[in-house]
Amino acid sequence: MLTAERCSINLECGGKRSATPLWICARQLCNQSAVAAFALPAHSKSKSMSLAFINPESLGAPRGYSNGVLTEAGGRLLFIAGQVAWDQQQRIVSTDLVEQFDRALANVIAVVTEAGGKPEQIARLVIYVTDKNEYRARMKEIGERYRARMGKHFPAMVLVEVNGLLEDGAKIEIEGVALL
Repeated sequence: MLTAERCSINLECGGKRSATPLWICARQLCNQSAVAAFALPAHSKSKSMSLAFINPESLGAPRGYSNGVLTEAGGRLLFIAGQVAWDQQQRIVSTDLVEQFDRALANVIAVVTEAGGKPEQIARLVIYVTDKNEYRARMKEIGERYRARMGKHFPAMVLVEVNGLLEDGAKIEIEGVALL
């Protein structure tokens, strides 16, 4: 049986401090799975939806992602098409993998924002790369760029190595699902 407690924490995001309600269901009893559920702010007149991050102890502690994300029925789902590192003129911004990652993630967030959401409402990311070894070698830099845009919000994620992407020069493409 998992127990829940309600608390208010201060978060610093973009230099602004705000008290944010946070539901944490993380007390483990009887060796059950750990769950952390975060209440998200309501979008305009719609009811507030929440994401519960599921990380079974038997899988070990994930680093930089969640093993599962659970949500209530009735939310609005935003399916985000694969985003590459292009600018408004649809040109790849750099040949550098880290720069491409940063821009592709920014483009994903732009779609979420345009739909009225926030980065912390992203429930799943699929990251396609053309060279997993280059990605591994640059993980520290990529992680820094990720946290600069997403903070410590780690949705369900997967990294997939592919032979190539549709856009010439693209080394990375990111698609996602958000709950608004």
